[in-house]
Amino acid sequence: MENVVDLSIIIVPYNNKDLLRKTLAAVFASRMERKFEVIVHDNGSSDGTPDMVVAEFPEARLIRSENVGFTRGNNAGIKIARGRNILLLNPDTEVGGDTLAVMLNLLDRRPDIGVATCKLVLGNGRLDPACRRSFPTPWVAISRLSGLSLLFPKSRLFNRYNLGYLPEDQEYEIDSCSGAFLLIRQEVINKIGPLDEDFFMYNEDVDWCYRAKKAGYKIYYYPLTTTVHHKRQSAQFSKKAQWEFHRSMIVFHKKHLAGRYPWFVNIIAYVGPRVRYVLKLVWSYLPKIFSTHKGGEFKRRF
Repeated sequence: MENVVDLSIIIVPYNNKDLLRKTLAAVFASRMERKFEVIVHDNGSSDGTPDMVVAEFPEARLIRSENVGFTRGNNAGIKIARGRNILLLNPDTEVGGDTLAVMLNLLDRRPDIGVATCKLVLGNGRLDPACRRSFPTPWVAISRLSGLSLLFPKSRLFNRYNLGYLPEDQEYEIDSCSGAFLLIRQEVINKIGPLDEDFFMYNEDVDWCYRAKKAGYKIYYYPLTTTVHHKRQSAQFSKKAQWEFHRSMIVFHKKHLAGRYPWFVNIIAYVGPRVRYVLKLVWSYLPKIFSTHKGGEFKRRF
């Protein structure tokens, strides 16, 4: 590969101009002596995002595209990337000044690690629980989707998905990390392939980590450096996004887990996310169906 760099950073925005500006500013302000490139695959933004990138960050490689989804957008970036390592980075994140250097040093020291992530914190400073996860086996998924993981956040039994029982400031091997900050070696991609485009968005990161782990690589959580994740602002959480979130659970189970479980467990895995999606859809429409009188009674709107 000509002009190989140490790191290719791939960002897939969709109408995130202001957030993306902060993301790119933080990346280019990083304290790192290694060579890196930034690839921005714009998914058909209508808010001037691509023009902002051209005007303010000419160092970035811009791909203008229609909205092909998070997965296909990242794969398009991976296809032209020149890096020995690839970082998937959300357009609503701000890396720390030392984050890129620290994470690359980790991979240099630990050839057994194929995928790594840093500590992600939300805007309020709390841990983004999605940055360290277990694979969504039926019990793990049921515990999360039923709300048991929220009721018992420190329970090994009920909150295995987000590993709430583990300390957030210690490093350890995990099953999966978030695509908001997912650092992977190019050699791993060469071995396991790019992201699976059956996932439009959501759980493509879990699938990638599953395949990497199956190929013998470790997935690692390394909280010695931090990235801020302004969650729920990069994805337009529309009905389509809600459906893709629930559909991705079905796709993952069918692809990796169905053969390990009896038919009735698989039925639950296929029906459960659909039922939950419908319930959330109904719940979101309730404010439109009912309005509150001054006296506190409900009035039906037809």
